[in-house]
Amino acid sequence: MTDWPDLAGRLEEGGHVLPVRVYYEDTDFTGIVYHGAYVRFFERARSDFLRLMGIHHAELAAGTHGSTLAFAVRGMTLDFKKPARIDDVLEVRTSLSEFRGARIKLDQLIYRGEELLVSAAVTVAVITTEGKPTRLPKNLAENLSRHAPRETSI
Repeated sequence: MTDWPDLAGRLEEGGHVLPVRVYYEDTDFTGIVYHGAYVRFFERARSDFLRLMGIHHAELAAGTHGSTLAFAVRGMTLDFKKPARIDDVLEVRTSLSEFRGARIKLDQLIYRGEELLVSAAVTVAVITTEGKPTRLPKNLAENLSRHAPRETSI
């Protein structure tokens, strides 16, 4: 397998950046990005943000760190400002706004160059296989807390 270190984007001061190209499948008949495609872009960015911090969905699902865990989106508020179009190269920027207990809040922004197109406020819960909220294992919580605002606690 070839190693693609940039496939997951990059961690920067203040968060994570993931480049995304808009393909035909992401658009409606006018060549403008369909609103649901932005949700997929945000999901990829959240997954890669966690991956780069050593928090892997497959390991959580396999119980590698103890109990079998998963992430569930509890809430998402989207604000559409301007449309993206086929062949645009976008940047999805993700930052951790709060991390407490089983709740993770993230701010996500999609830019085309310096132009903000879409913003999202996302709340994710860490859950057991029974769907009950739970905390991340301590080592993973410490990885995540490195990117949390100072007033946030694990």
